Parts: sequence; C-alpha cells; structure tokens
Amino acid sequence: MLDDPELVEDAGAGIGNGAAAERAWSDAAERAAAAFDALPDPYLAARAADVRAVGDQVLRVLVGGAADIPDDHADGPPAVLVAADLTPARAAALDPARVAAVVLAGGSPTAHSAILLRARGVPAVLGAGAQVLEVPDGTLIALDGTTGELVVDPAPDTVAVFRERAAAQAVRDREARERSAAPAVTRDGVTVLVGANVGSPAEATAAVAGGADLVGLVRTEFLFLGRAAAPDVDEQEAAYRAVAIALGGKRITLRTLDVGGDKPLPYLPLPAEANPFLGLRGIRLATAFPDLLADQLLAAVRVAHDAPVSLMFPMVTTLDELVVARRALDAAIAREGRGTPPGLEVGIMVEVPAAALKAAAFVPHVDFFSIGTNDLTQYALAAERGNPAVAALADPLDPGVLRLVDAVCRAAGERVLVAVCGEAAADPLAAELLVGLGVRELSVAPPAVAGVKQAVRDVDAARAAARATAALTASGPADVRH
Repeated sequence: MLDDPELVEDAGAGIGNGAAAERAWSDAAERAAAAFDALPDPYLAARAADVRAVGDQVLRVLVGGAADIPDDHADGPPAVLVAADLTPARAAALDPARVAAVVLAGGSPTAHSAILLRARGVPAVLGAGAQVLEVPDGTLIALDGTTGELVVDPAPDTVAVFRERAAAQAVRDREARERSAAPAVTRDGVTVLVGANVGSPAEATAAVAGGADLVGLVRTEFLFLGRAAAPDVDEQEAAYRAVAIALGGKRITLRTLDVGGDKPLPYLPLPAEANPFLGLRGIRLATAFPDLLADQLLAAVRVAHDAPVSLMFPMVTTLDELVVARRALDAAIAREGRGTPPGLEVGIMVEVPAAALKAAAFVPHVDFFSIGTNDLTQYALAAERGNPAVAALADPLDPGVLRLVDAVCRAAGERVLVAVCGEAAADPLAAELLVGLGVRELSVAPPAVAGVKQAVRDVDAARAAARATAALTASGPADVRH
C-alpha cells in the first residue's frame, strides 16, 4: 500500500497546500479507506480496515511513536484475547502458540482480520457484544469458532464437551489439509467442485496451494479502485492473465465490474443514490457505461484464448440485461478477431430474488449460475448485511433464502451448473444443504477450501437432499440448523 503512488501523491498534495504532514497523511489515508468502505462487496469493503491500519502505523511514526506492533501478551499459557475489534495488522502479528482464541465485541466474518485469523488457525467469535469487554481477566472461556458458541465461566461438563469437540476438529483439520488436492466427492459418489474467491493474483496463488479446483470468483474491482482513471485493456489483460497463470490451467471465473452508486469512482459520473443497494450497480452500471464493459470483456477474451475462462455478469435482474451483456461479449470477440475462445463459458450471478424465481428464463442463455448468497439473503430478508442492528436477520439458512436456491437448482436441472460463491458456502452445515438442493460448485475464501472439501466428503448426497427438502418447510433458520 505504501508503494501506491496515488496515496503518497495525495498526501504530498495536502502538504503542498499547507497542511501539516500528519494531517495531510491522515486525510489521504482516510479518503482511500472511504472508497473501500462504500463498496457493496463485504470482502472488498473490509479492505478499508487494511488501509486504516497501515495509515495508523505511518501516523505513529510521524508523531514519534513506534511503528511496529508491540507484543503485549503476558507470559504464560495460551489465553483468549478479548477486544472491541482487531485490525488486520494486529491479527497478522498474533502468535497462535500464545493466543488460544479471539473474541471480539464487534467485527465481521468477512473482515480481513477474521480471514487472517482463520488462515492462522486461531478460533474466533465475532460480534459477541460489548458485554464481553466486561469479563474479568483470568476468567475461563469456552468457545467454538465454527458455531459461534461462547460460554463464560463454563461448568466442568461443558468444558469437557468443548474439549472433545476441539480434539475431533483438530483431527478433521489435519485430514483436510492432507487431502486438500484431492477431489471433493460425497459418500455416494457425487463430485462437487470447490473453488476460491480471490481479489488478486497473490490470492490466486494461495488458492492453488490450498487445493482449490478452480477460482470461482475473481473480484475484478481490485483493478478499478483508488485511481483517477479506469485501467486500460492491456493492464486488465495482464492482471487476469496473472491470475490464470497462478491457476496453472485450472478455470478462472471473472466477474465483470461490480460497483455502483454507493462507491463513487472519480472517472464514473454517478449520481448520489438514497439506496445504492437498489440502484445503479452491477450489470446496470456496466450497460450504462458500455465502453468500460467493452474494454473489460476484450481483456477477458484475450486471456480466454490461452486459459479456461468463465465470465459472469453481476446483479442481473432481467433477461434483457443478459441479452445486452452477451451482445457486448460478441462484439469483444469480433474486435479481437480470433473467433470464440475455446472453453469460454458465460453465466450470471443470482443475487436478486426475482432472478432466482425466473431462473428458467435464463437457462437457454447461460452455461452456469453462481448464487451470491450474501446479496440474495439481504434482498430476500430486507436486512442490509452491513447494518449490525439487523445482522441477526440476514441468515442465509432462512428457509425463504433456501427456497430461492432451490428454485434456481430446479430450473437449472442437468443443463446448467449451479455454484454458490457467498459466505454460506464455507459453512459445513450450509454446504450439506446446498449439495442436497443440487449445487455442484462451492467457492470460498482460499483458507477454507480444504475444510469445505472435507465437509463435502462427509455428505451423503441422497440423505442431504432429503434434509434439504425438509429445511424448505422449516419455521426459521434455527429450525433448519436443528
């Protein structure tokens, strides 16, 4: 980040205009963080914390403090770290040998700090509430980072249950890592692809190391952020090609630019929107700026001539939108002049409930559906996923959301692959239900790939189908889990 010329030049411009270095740097870092804050994608929005963490480290140097992260953990056995929140820099500096687990009063499972904790094998419970900050030091705590269970000062029999569960999970984790490169096949012989969601070539490399069968989602927004002009075709081609090279011949799925009125880009004259989640975003924005879409599709087509590429269009609501997008792809293929790339596949993100309910209309025009459970959940339940006041409502295992997934799978049948690339795919229980409904590709954060593959291997697809059918008529997500 500190090599980003735009960030440094922005701070330099502030100094040139008479601001103190500390104020100029702080303002520049906050402007960069705010651009991420406003993103609809929770993974990318969580990068704002990265910018602020780096900004704070520089600011500490400017005011004469220490830049490194102090090791303030007391000597002794591993302990549970309880905090209001945790920056990515702090999460990366934690020693798993000394920090047994983390409990945060706030936080989000899609925040970079949470991803780093998972990658380092540190169990964590997030969003536990401010009351956890009042737990006295030295109190025994039992927690399960998989289920979110948290017990303060547990009884001995409760401790025993948690210890048994932890020992079994340790065995599962070891087995999952040992078999991470093997296919994920259910007990009754159904193969499920397990891919990774990535936002950079480096993450693509991590995905391969973790055993990913493919990249199920490339967040191409990483190329368009924090700059004064959109990347040209050559820059986009180089970035997508780097992801493809990292995959070594495995398929990559490029999602076209998914931004909107909630994230103002300097080079896109977007009007202010009262409710940007319901406004000009995804494919709606792409068709409003056809030159931007044309360049992105051309870059993708070039890479697709040398590597297996899937293209998917986000936030599709109507068939007309897909028809326009496919025409733009045809134009890009003609512009490149080498014909349709072999193996090029086209699909849509299913994030809008209306699109899920009329999925049959899209089937003749796509090779796959990729269900974005994060957005589908917030739209179906009218619960904005970034609003902590309604966070408990935004549960992807709500029977209403599962019915929408079921509608997509039924419409797709055997003709169209159905994937899920939302956070729900990393939940072992959700993964079983999704496989039971007919989903045949799960795409998750790179550190979760091995565990999801192991979860699939434990599934009997026929039994999962029966459970999923029962879940559709459950009274609520708690009943589904039961």
